[in-house]
Amino acid sequence: MSDFPQLRPAGVDVDTAAQTKQANPAGQATQRFGFLLVDRFALMSFASATEPLRAANLIAGADLYSVEILSAAAEMVRSSAGFAVPATDMARAAPGLHTVFVLAGGNPEDWKAARAAYPALRRLSREGVRLGGISSGSYLLAEAGLLNDRDFTIHWEHAPALKEAFPTLAPRPARFVIDRDRITCGGGIAPLDMMHALISDRMGPAFARRVSDWYLHTAIAEPEGPQRGSAVERHGTRHPALLVALETMERTLERPLPRTTIARTAGISIRHLDRLFSEELGAGFSETYRRLRLDQARKLLAQSPLSISEIAFATGFSSASHFTRQFKTAFGATPGQMRGDR
Repeated sequence: MSDFPQLRPAGVDVDTAAQTKQANPAGQATQRFGFLLVDRFALMSFASATEPLRAANLIAGADLYSVEILSAAAEMVRSSAGFAVPATDMARAAPGLHTVFVLAGGNPEDWKAARAAYPALRRLSREGVRLGGISSGSYLLAEAGLLNDRDFTIHWEHAPALKEAFPTLAPRPARFVIDRDRITCGGGIAPLDMMHALISDRMGPAFARRVSDWYLHTAIAEPEGPQRGSAVERHGTRHPALLVALETMERTLERPLPRTTIARTAGISIRHLDRLFSEELGAGFSETYRRLRLDQARKLLAQSPLSISEIAFATGFSSASHFTRQFKTAFGATPGQMRGDR
């Protein structure tokens, strides 16, 4: 079992620690946070989630939190950057965990090994342990049946795959979501915001602000903050009607809408719609819609366990063969070749 190192850098002076201990009554128990890491987990997400806990201990001069690294079975887990991290088998974790986060990267092939931990996660849930998912970790919680009847989020790249695999679940496009005993986060640097909220809930907003200041994290985002840049940045246009059209197209990749419907939604004529696509984007309506669908298909190939046929239908193609032809024309390789026929 790997406890989080308790460091005391010179930046925390005696007066600071003494002042903070007023908010940490004697006898306050250490909260044990477990992180179930899946091979090639996102290193940035891991650091963003664990570093605030370390800083809280440093500033408080007390062991408010401990961090324990867990795995589905392996003794070592590799990060996205290739670093090997020693871990304890989830099934052998000592009792008394307060919260367990599942943290995974973007390759569905790596997720398979995590399924060995599902029974342990379900047991922890029955025991009242708070469970969370970071980045694609939310997909694994969903697959384990642990997100039913819960609000939750997931990294935006994995949301379409989750919706296809679990039609009754609806992830929110939020940075993080706290719903009773479930805590989910989109990943990246969003865990900094999530941990600020968790530390604030336990230790108060003033203490949480000091933890965030430690990492120069001055612009703390709200839970409902966006995960992605604006449509203006994604598409390179500021025309309001065209942005409405493009955002409508992004929401309807599975069942593409006719030009007439898109024009009506944008509040313009079909002729005006076609002119905007040509002048603002340098591509026609149909070409742009097809590109959006194929780009989505490429993401699903890389980041979901869906079959090629399922991906074809999820991106609005009538058959796998039609999808394969269009995909090869766009990217120079068939879906199977790009995926490596895994």
